[in-house]
Amino acid sequence: MSLLLGLLFGTLRTATPLLFAGLGGMFSERAGVVNIALEGILLVGAFSAAAVAIATGSLPLALLAAVLGGLALAALHALVALRFGVDQIVSGIALNMLAMGSTEFMMWVLYGSGANSPRIALAAPGAGPLGWLFRELPPLTWLALLAVPAAAWLLLGTPFGLRLRAAGEHPEAVESLGLSVPRLRLAAVLLSGALAGLGGAFLSLGAGYFVKNMSAGRGYIALAALIFGRWRPGGLLAATLLFGFAESLQGQLQFAWLPLRFVQMLPYLLTMVALAGAIGRSRPPAALGRPFSRD
Repeated sequence: MSLLLGLLFGTLRTATPLLFAGLGGMFSERAGVVNIALEGILLVGAFSAAAVAIATGSLPLALLAAVLGGLALAALHALVALRFGVDQIVSGIALNMLAMGSTEFMMWVLYGSGANSPRIALAAPGAGPLGWLFRELPPLTWLALLAVPAAAWLLLGTPFGLRLRAAGEHPEAVESLGLSVPRLRLAAVLLSGALAGLGGAFLSLGAGYFVKNMSAGRGYIALAALIFGRWRPGGLLAATLLFGFAESLQGQLQFAWLPLRFVQMLPYLLTMVALAGAIGRSRPPAALGRPFSRD
């Protein structure tokens, strides 16, 4: 495989969890709810998928477990932030810490180790004409790419998407039409959990095992990509591909003269540069992070 083709496939693979998490964050934040908990949802999704895959050897069940795990943490975020009015950023950070601690604890309970799980044994892609392509780009990568136009249609081309966006811009107007802002925001947060859970499944199933804290800041990078992409599906795709390229480039530059630590820092450095460049240019939803009360 040529260097350029390898870099392209590596970019798409590394962008996959960022894209799933970013799309989830897009729905949540366009509805007005900050979801810092994407980092924890990725971690819970990765652990849930790995645990079920190890126990059953079934890819569909592993993906379902990842979605359910993501939904569970997202529902907890919605309960704390929407029902009890806790600051959304504080809630998200607390849930990230909960995800880190709970997944490590469950590793000890199930496998007697807090570092990594046993190997995941799933059937390899077939050896047909396109088998090599699915080995280089797993099905979840294709699903993430297809999710972009699907998310654009749902957000921008359906009544549900219109109401969801209105809940993040003018919640009082939405409520005056007889619609429930809390229910719309709950649906958006749950959708973000399901999508980010799939991103977590990609991490553990792609690696072949679950590793402690394997989300490694990807939830925060997805949020940065969301801001850089101006909360739009197309912009988010471009931003995640840029971050994916920076991470994929690590493998190529490790053989160059650059120091290893500097190479490993590149994705996070790019995140800071992108955020600095986006300040003042990206306009968030008007009601983002603002609690809604009927009083």
